Amino acid sequence: MTKFSANLGFLWNDRSLPDAIRAAKAAGFAAVECHWPFDTPATEVKAALDETGLVMLGLNTRRGNVEAGDNGLAAVPGREEEARAAIDEALAYAAAIGAPNVHVMSGFAGGPKAHVTFVENLRYATAEAAKIGVTILIEPLNHYDAPNYFLGTSEQAKTIILEVGASNLKLMFDCYHLQIMEGDLVRRLEKLLPITGHIQFASVPDRGAPDHGEVNYGFVFERIAELGWTTPLGAEYKSTEPTDKTLGWMKR
Repeated sequence: MTKFSANLGFLWNDRSLPDAIRAAKAAGFAAVECHWPFDTPATEVKAALDETGLVMLGLNTRRGNVEAGDNGLAAVPGREEEARAAIDEALAYAAAIGAPNVHVMSGFAGGPKAHVTFVENLRYATAEAAKIGVTILIEPLNHYDAPNYFLGTSEQAKTIILEVGASNLKLMFDCYHLQIMEGDLVRRLEKLLPITGHIQFASVPDRGAPDHGEVNYGFVFERIAELGWTTPLGAEYKSTEPTDKTLGWMKR
C-alpha cells in the first residue's frame, strides 16, 4: 500500500508545527515534511514527532531576504557566505529532529557563474551533511510559479548531481513542477529513480489535492509502487478549504 507524507508547509499551516504534526498523525499520514520550521524550537518539533511516532522526512534551507525577493541562495553568485550559513542552520535543525533530508534551494539566478556557484555550495552541503548521515535534495521549480528560478528541469538537476558526484545528493522529484515543465511523468520517473531522494505531488495546474486536474495520480502512484518505492510520497498541495476536508483522495 502506498504511504503518504503530509507537507506541513501547506497542510494544516494554520496551526503550530507541533499541532500540525499531531493532525497529520490523526489523519493517517505515515510521515511529515515541512518548509521552514526555524521559528519553532527543534525540541518542540522533536517532542511531537516522538509522541506521534512520525518522521519529519525533510525541510528546506531558508530562502534569504523574502521581502527583497529571495527564494533561495545557493546558486546566487556573491552570496556564498549566506548560502552556507543557511545550509548549516538547516543541517543542525535536521540533526536535532532526526530528519533524513535537507532541500537546498538554488534561488533566482542564471548563467554559467550561477551554475558554478550552485555546484560549489552543493559540494559544501553534501560534505557537511555526510557527517550526520543526511541527504541533500535539489528540486526543479516550474517557471510559471517561480520565474527565473535557477533550477528548472530534471535534466539540469541530473547534470548537477553527476557533476557534484556525492552519493548523498539526490533529486526531489516534484510531480507538480515536472508535469508543468516536462510532462511524461511515469517514464521520467522510471529513468530518474536511481538519483531520486523524495517524491512530491499535487494536482496540475492548480496545485490542489490530487483528485482532479490533468494527472491521473491513481495510475502514477500504482506505477511508483511497482517500481519498488517504499518511502512515503509527499502531499504538497494547496487548498482553499480546511485540510481535513480535502483528504478524500487518501481513502480512494
